[in-house]
Amino acid sequence: MKDTVRLKLNGKSVSLQVDPSRTLLWVLRYDLKLTGAKYGCGEGLCGACTVIIDRQDTRSCSVAMSDVAGKELITIEGLEQNDKLHPLQEAFVQHDALQCGYCTPGMIMSAYGLLLNNPHPTRREILRHMEGNLCRCGAIHGSSTLSKPPHGR
Repeated sequence: MKDTVRLKLNGKSVSLQVDPSRTLLWVLRYDLKLTGAKYGCGEGLCGACTVIIDRQDTRSCSVAMSDVAGKELITIEGLEQNDKLHPLQEAFVQHDALQCGYCTPGMIMSAYGLLLNNPHPTRREILRHMEGNLCRCGAIHGSSTLSKPPHGR
């Protein structure tokens, strides 16, 4: 059975008729054609599907549509404004922080989530926060000294 789910997505009010138990990731990718969030593990562990929900970086593969009703969401597509990349996106490009690019949107969204809540993180805080994102092709290296993912991820 479908319900109406209303939310704010990338700065715009959206109203969708969807199965409330369907995951946000599939609605973003297939219904809304926002394909930046990727399917990785399907269990919220790899970070490929990361989006921002009410200022928190969140794994969209683990969130039901009923859980996002009335909330504010930002996807990687929403970071670009007026055809200008967000400074984080620019930094990833300038520093060649991408290889195949599959994990890149999730990495950028995790970094964005960190900066929303901690505008001046230490190197240790950055490493700890980003450790929850996996790079399948091996181009991005995490810290081997910090093995516990942040925020229960």
